[in-house]
Amino acid sequence: MQRKKLEQQEQHSIELLDGQNCHPAIAIPRQAACDTLQSIIQAHFEKTLEKKRAVDAQKKELWRMFGIFFVFLAILFDGVARSSVIQCRHCWAPIGICLLATAIFYVGMAQTLKCINAFKYQRRCHKLTMGVATDKLRRITSSSMDLIREEEVEVRYQEPDDDYIGKFKRKWIMFTVFLALTLALLVSSFAQILCL
Repeated sequence: MQRKKLEQQEQHSIELLDGQNCHPAIAIPRQAACDTLQSIIQAHFEKTLEKKRAVDAQKKELWRMFGIFFVFLAILFDGVARSSVIQCRHCWAPIGICLLATAIFYVGMAQTLKCINAFKYQRRCHKLTMGVATDKLRRITSSSMDLIREEEVEVRYQEPDDDYIGKFKRKWIMFTVFLALTLALLVSSFAQILCL
């Protein structure tokens, strides 16, 4: 048993030699490699939680902006509907106010969505990196080698594929279309109420 273990260690030491210049590659003890990978996993897990909290805070801000915007539009619409002074020739005033409010809301919404998408992208990167580190840790703990090559412990920062970014573009389009439809409905309602 001891002999077999010594042969495995010798074979592993031979594998650690760099074939081009015959210098030994850097090897670290298995426990140190496991500790390193566990600290990498912990760091990326904490970053994932941090990005999740940031996304939640930005979503709350977005819903707050939606609420303020629609309360403002409801007050404006109610004022126009109840007014007996505003006539068809004054229709440009509430429509202009509605356009201005929509433009301001769009800028705020765009900035908030940009932050949400950036946090989600970063969170996904940390999750992917954490997954790679977890796989490497699982392989190292299941191996019987006492020395681990340094390359087996290295974990590069992972990024998602381009399909993941397409998801953000679809959300952006959805919000923009929703806002455009809301604006069109309000403008046509103002014209309907004031000019008929």
